[in-house]
Amino acid sequence: MPESGVLAEKPSNLSYAEAAAVPYGGLLALYFLRRGLTSAGDSVLVYGASSAVGTSAVQLVKHFGGEATGVCSTANIELVRSLGADAVIDYTRDDFTKLGELFDLIFVAVGNRVKPPSRESCRTVLAAGGRYVAVDQGRPRLLTDDLVLLKRLVESGHLRPVIDRSYPLEQVAAAHRYVDGGHKRGNVVITV
Repeated sequence: MPESGVLAEKPSNLSYAEAAAVPYGGLLALYFLRRGLTSAGDSVLVYGASSAVGTSAVQLVKHFGGEATGVCSTANIELVRSLGADAVIDYTRDDFTKLGELFDLIFVAVGNRVKPPSRESCRTVLAAGGRYVAVDQGRPRLLTDDLVLLKRLVESGHLRPVIDRSYPLEQVAAAHRYVDGGHKRGNVVITV
């Protein structure tokens, strides 16, 4: 990591493993939410709310004063609620595009490999002037100031990392296989 890289001190209230789970999801969620949030009262649907980016996004939406609706599987409903989501939609039972609710922002927190909903399929649930933002839309600009903000949010209790599993460095291949299975909750951490 170059000296000019995106670096910040570890949050004082986290272990090293917990701290390692903050930057990836937190920085991506922050960058893409800033592209779509326009006011504190925005109604935001977070598709993939139990992912590494999604768990951070739900918490950041609430921190910025928005109303968060998370979309996840049945197994992750309680997790997403525990992060502060105002509502949770189980995608295995309901299609959020057919529920008649309108959102100011639809934030897709999962990549294209899991076939997320397209901008076109979401048009019917976007409020007038609503926005659609997906983590696979462009390359995010990661900033040290944002990492420092995430540190402050963690230390103040407004953001907590979610760790599904930890693997020792010697089992990094097993960790990749688990992640590639597509059903992890939050982050997978490699311990050294």
